[in-house]
Amino acid sequence: MRIILGGVLCLLLAVMVAVRLAPDDPARWHQPVASDSDQDMPGGAIRVIPAEPDALAQADVYLQTLPRTTRLAGSAEEGMVTYVTRSRVFGFPDYTTLQYNNGTLRAYARLRFGVSDLGVNRGRLEQLLAAIQ
Repeated sequence: MRIILGGVLCLLLAVMVAVRLAPDDPARWHQPVASDSDQDMPGGAIRVIPAEPDALAQADVYLQTLPRTTRLAGSAEEGMVTYVTRSRVFGFPDYTTLQYNNGTLRAYARLRFGVSDLGVNRGRLEQLLAAIQ
């Protein structure tokens, strides 16, 4: 029994290390937001809103203040930026891409591992939009 428990703990530890050390690939995650309407999905959400030209810069400032959040690629000046936010306990990465074009701000937050984020990404987008409006 101790051997089985030890094996399970080792496996859990290996998964945690793999999740925390998994490289973030900007070519995969820093992509244009391909939606013109709001969407809620089990692992994320998309929000599309009319916005002023400075909305992306405001959103950039807000997201950089969030705990465990770093910029992965892009910039407000380029019109598109992607961030990685890691969960507190296990360090699961979530990716948030913001894109501003022609008076529209598109925001896409999604998970990398698993099938459901329990609404965390949708909540992050709702807080972001409330903060910049």
